[in-house]
Amino acid sequence: MSVRIATFNAENLFRRPVVFGIEDEEIRNTVLNEFRELVGILDHTTYTPDDKDRIIEILLAHSVDVSQEISTQTILVNEPRGRAKLLKGEGRNIEVRAEVTGRPDWVGWAELKTDSLNWAAVKNTARVVDAVNADVLLMVEVEDRLTLDRFNSQVLHNQIGAEAYPFNMLIDGNDERGIDVGVFSRHPITSVRSHIFDKKNSQLIFSRDCPEFEIDVDGEPLWLLGNHFKSKRGGGANKRKLQGERVAELYQAALERSAHVVVAGDLNDTPDSVPLSFLLATGLQDAMTHPSYEGPPGTHGKCTAEEKIDYVMFSPELFAKVTEVEVERRGIFEFGSPFPDVHGPADQASDHGAVVAELDL
Repeated sequence: MSVRIATFNAENLFRRPVVFGIEDEEIRNTVLNEFRELVGILDHTTYTPDDKDRIIEILLAHSVDVSQEISTQTILVNEPRGRAKLLKGEGRNIEVRAEVTGRPDWVGWAELKTDSLNWAAVKNTARVVDAVNADVLLMVEVEDRLTLDRFNSQVLHNQIGAEAYPFNMLIDGNDERGIDVGVFSRHPITSVRSHIFDKKNSQLIFSRDCPEFEIDVDGEPLWLLGNHFKSKRGGGANKRKLQGERVAELYQAALERSAHVVVAGDLNDTPDSVPLSFLLATGLQDAMTHPSYEGPPGTHGKCTAEEKIDYVMFSPELFAKVTEVEVERRGIFEFGSPFPDVHGPADQASDHGAVVAELDL
């Protein structure tokens, strides 16, 4: 029985944070860093005068609620109607309400403003999924399960003409931007285990989650551990180390349930990195090390060795059954050999390739 298993960081299906579309890396990183800073300040039990000043400073620089004249309208403070508010005033005359002395005094949160993706990008994402033709496909950076389901039926099937997947699953994770890890499958998904609450030293381990999907493949359980490790933007090395350690533990626990275990996703680091060392030390085998693989070493951007960050990794028994490995890169504009409808970054499917392996089970 031939089974194709793949991973693809789709970089969202219909809507994506506006900041990710900013081409200037310095500006993009400034927005993301100040967003993280704002989220941290808003969670303070007590707001100092400096905290209040900094909240307003960040919002005046980036908030869509402040001024339509600001070119980088990327951050939004969501205050549910009829609830205690953080801010008063309008436009550039906003200020933190005097009654708000800290987090307990108001209801709401900061989020990154999103916008609809270019329709060409949506269709090119579906073309990648169709070209990969996986039986089990881990989808990284997906908005939510209903979005995954709608993309499946309305775009992949209705617009592209591909066979819709009969099964899909996603559990919302810890990322405040709403980018999650889900799965498409042609085989029944029989159980799911989430790790959004896993902690070490009171710190949440997973930026998103490490969902464990149990999939019934012709009567045999296959466990897929899906991942999206912390990005290198703004550091993150210690976080990825924690994630690598924990996934290695989860993989070894899964091996006690089945010899058929897959660890897959965007691990945001190279094979020689510390986070990956924990996984490789368990005996997991990276699909792209299989003798059948021919092509560039990377999976992202120009696909150099330094841009190898996407993985499908197999337990020894599964790796022995691999017959072919490839990376679908035609959705990447920067790589240089895209689909005909990929004309630039705005309409590329993603700047990640999809890693796929075929197994004889």
